[in-house]
Amino acid sequence: MSWLRRLRHSIKLRLLAVFLLLALSVAFIFISGAQKAFSLGWREAARPLLMDYLSRLAADVAPAGTPEVARAQAIVLRLPVITIDIAGPQVNWRSHPDAQDPRGPRQQQRREDRNDWGNDRDWDSLLKRTTVDGHTITFGLNDTAFERRPRLFGFALTALLLITGLAWLTVRRLLRPLDDIRAGAMRFGAGEFGQPIALPASRRHDELGELATTINTMGHDIEQMLEAQRALLLAISHELRSPLTRARLNTELLPDTAEVTPQRDALLRDLAEMTRLISDLLESERLAGRHAALHREATDPAELAREVVDELAITQPAARNIRLQTSANLPTLPLDRVRVRLLLRNLLDNALRHSADAPLPVELHIRRSGDAGQAIEIEVRDHGPGVPEDQLPHLAQAFFRPDTARTRSAGGVGLGLYLCRLVAQAHGGTFAVRNARPGLSVIVALPPA
Repeated sequence: MSWLRRLRHSIKLRLLAVFLLLALSVAFIFISGAQKAFSLGWREAARPLLMDYLSRLAADVAPAGTPEVARAQAIVLRLPVITIDIAGPQVNWRSHPDAQDPRGPRQQQRREDRNDWGNDRDWDSLLKRTTVDGHTITFGLNDTAFERRPRLFGFALTALLLITGLAWLTVRRLLRPLDDIRAGAMRFGAGEFGQPIALPASRRHDELGELATTINTMGHDIEQMLEAQRALLLAISHELRSPLTRARLNTELLPDTAEVTPQRDALLRDLAEMTRLISDLLESERLAGRHAALHREATDPAELAREVVDELAITQPAARNIRLQTSANLPTLPLDRVRVRLLLRNLLDNALRHSADAPLPVELHIRRSGDAGQAIEIEVRDHGPGVPEDQLPHLAQAFFRPDTARTRSAGGVGLGLYLCRLVAQAHGGTFAVRNARPGLSVIVALPPA
C-alpha cells in the first residue's frame, strides 16, 4: 500500500508514529498505574470512611428504625450521584425506578469494581444496611450522572488529535532543512555550484545545519577542483597546438617516395586525430563555462543537416546512405551554426561508427516539436548493437566509453556525445539517449529562443 511505502521511506512519518506510540504508552501506563495504586494503596484508607459515611446516611433515612421515603428523597436530591433502594415489610421504594437493574449490562463492570475492593460479601457490607425492623437499604451509583463521559471522551480525543497535529508540524519544521539539503545535493550532483544550501541563522548550529555547512564546503571544494581541472586542460590544449602544427608541417615536407609515403600518411592521420581531440577539449570547456557565448543567426535546420551529410559523404562513404527525413515547413531558428554543425557531425559520426555492419542505414529525422510547433527535434538513430541500459545515463559524460561498444580501434575518446549535450544545453534545449532496439537513438530538442 502507498501509505505503508511512504511510512517506510519517510523519517517524518516514522518520527510521528514513534511519538504517538510513546504518548499512548505513557498515557496507558500512567492511567493503569494510577488506578491500581488507588485501588490497592487507598482501599484500606477509604474503606472505613465509606462504611461510616453510608452508615450515617442509613441513619438519616431511618432515624426511628423505619425508613422514611421523604428523608431518602431529600438525600437523593442533595447527592444526585447516588441511588437508594429500600426493600422491606412496610416500605419498598427506589429512588431511580427507570435506572438499569443492577443485574443488567453493568453487572459485569460492577463485579470488576468489586474485585478491587474485595468479594461480593465485602461489597454487600459496604453498600447495604439493615434497619432494626428488617428493611434493607442499598446504596449505589447513579449511572445517569455519568452520561457526560462520552462527551469527555470526545474532548480527550480532540485534544489528542490537536497534540498530534502540533507534533506533526513541529517534526516537519525540525526536518524541513532535509528538503533543502536534498535539493542542494541534487544541484551539486548536476554541476550547479553557484547556489549553496541556504538555512536560517537559527538552524545553522544544530545537527542539520552543520550537515548543510559540510555539504556546502564539499561543493565548494569540488567546484574548485573542477575549475582547476578545466584550467589545466585548457592550458595543455593551448600549449599542444603549436607543436602539433609544426609537426604536421614537417611531416608534409617529407619526401614523397614509396617507402616514406605510407608512414607519412599514418603520421598525418594521428596528428589530425590529436588536433581534433584538442579542438573538442577547447570547445567543451568553452561551452561548459558559465558565460558560454553563442553566435546566433537565422538558420534553416533542414538545410544545415543536408550540408553536414554532404560533407561527411566526402570522407566517409557510408554517410552517403544516411536516410534524411525532414518535416515540411520547418521553422527558422536562431542557432549557432558552427555549434549545431558540430552537434550533427558528432551524432552522425557516432552512429556511423557503431552501425558499420547493421542491415539498415543511419536515420536522421528533423521535425517540429512543442505545442505551437516552433521548436524542433533532431533524432539520429542507428541499427547497431545498442548500449546496456545501465550505461545510458553516462553516455553524455566526458571521456565515458562503454566497454561493449567502444574500443580504441572503433575510434573516439568519449567527447562526442558530451559535446552534443553541451551544445543542446547552451541553446536552452534537451539531450536524451535511449535504446531503439535495435540500435541507439539520440534526440536533441532545440527551442525557438
